[in-house]
Amino acid sequence: MGVFTPLKRFLAWLDVVSGWYPADMSMEERNLVRKIDAMVLGYCCLAFFTKYLDISALNNAYVSGMQQDLGLEGNQLNYVNAVYQVGYLLFQIPSNILITRLPSQYYLPTAEIMWGLFTLGTAFVKSYNQLLALRFFVGFSATACYVGCLHIVNCWYKKSELGRRNAIYFSAMPLGTMIAGYIQGGLVGVTSGGLQAWQWLFIVCAIITIPVAVIGMVFFPDVPEKTTSRWFTEKEKLMAFERLQADGFERSKGLSRELVGRVLKSWQFYTFVVMGNLFWLAPYAAAGTPPFLLWLQGLTDSSGALKYSETAINNIGTATSVVSIPAALITAIYSDWRQNRWEMMLFAGLLMLIGNVLLLVWNVSFGGLFAAFMLLGIANGPGNLVVVWAAETFAHDLEARAITLATINATNCMLYLVIPLGAWQTQDAPRYFAGYVSSVCMSAVQLVLIPIAIIYQRRDEKKFRDLATMAGIEPITFGSEASDEIEREIKKHGGELVVTDSVEISNSIAAAYPVEHESEYLHQHAKEFEMFEKA
Repeated sequence: MGVFTPLKRFLAWLDVVSGWYPADMSMEERNLVRKIDAMVLGYCCLAFFTKYLDISALNNAYVSGMQQDLGLEGNQLNYVNAVYQVGYLLFQIPSNILITRLPSQYYLPTAEIMWGLFTLGTAFVKSYNQLLALRFFVGFSATACYVGCLHIVNCWYKKSELGRRNAIYFSAMPLGTMIAGYIQGGLVGVTSGGLQAWQWLFIVCAIITIPVAVIGMVFFPDVPEKTTSRWFTEKEKLMAFERLQADGFERSKGLSRELVGRVLKSWQFYTFVVMGNLFWLAPYAAAGTPPFLLWLQGLTDSSGALKYSETAINNIGTATSVVSIPAALITAIYSDWRQNRWEMMLFAGLLMLIGNVLLLVWNVSFGGLFAAFMLLGIANGPGNLVVVWAAETFAHDLEARAITLATINATNCMLYLVIPLGAWQTQDAPRYFAGYVSSVCMSAVQLVLIPIAIIYQRRDEKKFRDLATMAGIEPITFGSEASDEIEREIKKHGGELVVTDSVEISNSIAAAYPVEHESEYLHQHAKEFEMFEKA
């Protein structure tokens, strides 16, 4: 028996249990998806991990000596985090339009090198103002990462594959928060080279970040329809494109004046922008932010002495991130199996409401408060399902999807800029009464929005099934725009839709919505049909 045989057997068993590669997937397609997992998902996870490693380093550094060394006081920690959000916000939507036009295999890693260098510079700041400047540029250069990588990941996978892959991608965020805490905990007391432990944290983070960017430049393949990667054969590139079309994903429409109209007329844009922000903001207290760490820092024992050391605070402070990773994976596997995202989102929403109510009440035992933070950590796990749901309903429009995801993230940055300055002020720690009031309200509202999204989605699915029945074709679930376009064509031709076998004329409907039909010809990637008025 070979050395790696037990590992191979374990991975094979894990594949069967998780359904990572469906049993009916051909070996050829399976090998392709393995490459995509390694080069697309692999790099995006590493990039997102380093982003949150660098972001979380600030909060860990603050409770490990930075506050005293730089003379930070009052609400200045919140102002530093706010300046990061300002830099992050300014380039958010423009960046995600550019990523559909520029070679992402160079664009994203270049941005990562920049924020790695600015993170390195943070280790050498001497004043509050210098810290503000560096964090602004960290935020500005990190703009491309989250939604940019998210957009690329969602461009490579079929709908049945999205939940698990997005969960893995999302798990890189709490993993980065965790590792930052462990690194800082391990560096407590280190003063090598005349630098304090918190300064070494930023140096180590930069040392991890920059090589990841180099990996991206070498292996990252861009999106299927534009990839020139030498790591994929021409047959694999064609298969990657065709399997997405067969699953209902449309090719890029390009940038045009109609894009804004398509976005603003869609129910997905408004519903998911609001729902996504509420879903991400409601568990704020346990999302790698200061509240949990500052609560641990302020705990005392019966003698009045601090209960936890700096090392313990940094290590225990990772607990909310630890529980969110398995929560993300389990809920993603369940949602893929059930072929819906709303059940797990509803479950997470209820956990958020319970956890935030306990923290709002506050006068409960230590165990009760700790459990409340853990509930928020678990509820933070399925947060990626908002993105998966939005991506699936926007399968017909690559650019509209990119704009919607970027808008969710941009508005989230705006709220993360404003809400902490008002509701989560550092001097209110650890009680944060206003913060928990806002979180309880957001938890309740997002529970109401989930059924609204379900109603809209089911309406579109029924509409398309009815139209497909009129057309005499196999119904496939598309977004509302697909239904609207087919409906316009039917009305334009007097209410009759006729499918023919003998026409090889490419039209917008055929190119956008390929369907299987008894036809004797094959047109490059899909069979075609023509609409005309019946005599």
